[in-house]
Amino acid sequence: MHNKIDVVIMAGGKGERLMPLTKSTPKPLLKVGNKPIIEYSTDLLASYGLKHIHISINYLGEQIITYFRDHNKHHIDFNFIQETKHLGTIGALKLLENIKNDYILVMNADLLTNINIEAIFNDFILKQVDALIATVSYNVAIPHDVVETKEGFVSNLREKHSYTYNLNAGIYIFKKACLNFIPENTFFDATDLIEVLLANDKKITTYPILDYWLDIGKHDDFKKAQEDIKHLNF
Repeated sequence: MHNKIDVVIMAGGKGERLMPLTKSTPKPLLKVGNKPIIEYSTDLLASYGLKHIHISINYLGEQIITYFRDHNKHHIDFNFIQETKHLGTIGALKLLENIKNDYILVMNADLLTNINIEAIFNDFILKQVDALIATVSYNVAIPHDVVETKEGFVSNLREKHSYTYNLNAGIYIFKKACLNFIPENTFFDATDLIEVLLANDKKITTYPILDYWLDIGKHDDFKKAQEDIKHLNF
């Protein structure tokens, strides 16, 4: 797998919802347990032999460069993509040069997860699609009976139940050709790219994550990560 796929970690965000923790430290370098959030991802990638990793940086990005210059036990070949302005969650991919492979794994830098990367990649190849979105299930329980109406009159009474939604996990695989749909030097999110690909009749599949996954976006998430890491075998 390592000679078939390029890897990009998106680490350019400001982490505003985690202020004041991110006032002088970029969110990817906030420590969970004994190491930064982003290092869990680089360790995971290295365990699958993925040791050529692009990292897009912007806010306090020099700190990320310095950290990995001094902490690189897996001898990863890092390529830092410096944004000159904020380009959203995927716009920086347009700045990529020397893409060696036909497929690109993209993941957000604020994820704490032990996903099986090889299983995801194999599923992507097996389904012969243009893109893959990893998803996590989210259950919403309706606490009371639902009263349905039509033209002002009750039409149905449904007992309380629940809905399960598939949420975007911030992990994607794209065929290299998909990068052609990203505009130059423009704020562009991964969801924007997905919408453009769908509008161009590209085939996109999902992969349900059954492993541990946590998006560290808010203070509650950061607190949960500190507790969870004590019991996780990463």
